[in-house]
Amino acid sequence: MKMFYEKDADVNLIKSKKVAIFGYGSQGHAHALNLKDSGVKEIVVALREGSSSAAKAESKGLKVMNLSDAAEWADVVMILTPDELQAEIYKNHIEQRVKEGTSIAFAHGLNVHYDLIKARKDLEFLWLPQKDLVTWLEANMKKEAEYLVCLQYTKMDLEKREI
Repeated sequence: MKMFYEKDADVNLIKSKKVAIFGYGSQGHAHALNLKDSGVKEIVVALREGSSSAAKAESKGLKVMNLSDAAEWADVVMILTPDELQAEIYKNHIEQRVKEGTSIAFAHGLNVHYDLIKARKDLEFLWLPQKDLVTWLEANMKKEAEYLVCLQYTKMDLEKREI
């Protein structure tokens, strides 16, 4: 196993990107706020029309867009909606709207693994797995801590069907 440390990452790479967080539940709100706290300037929360989460996101200083507009706008799309909604959201709002080279990230690989979401060849699919750590990170980012849990980045090879 190869260990990666803070010195191995260039956080400035994400700071120059337009990031759309799809969903604003326990993972979506934590991802959006962590990115904001890390200095990412252009973040939107993508929600369905009439979502009760819009007011919550806006109260934290985040911009809210509808799903389709956010997909067209973003360089990075992080899909953090419930698994059972992801394939429909991808098909109806993301797949034909994102520009070439957009990175599409998932916290769960279920929809890609079972071919419910099929990647366009010109997109980069990323898997950012975690086990209930995002809310912990959000709660502890501003505290002085002895350690910090790191979430891993894994790029999926969709042709070989492996991670």
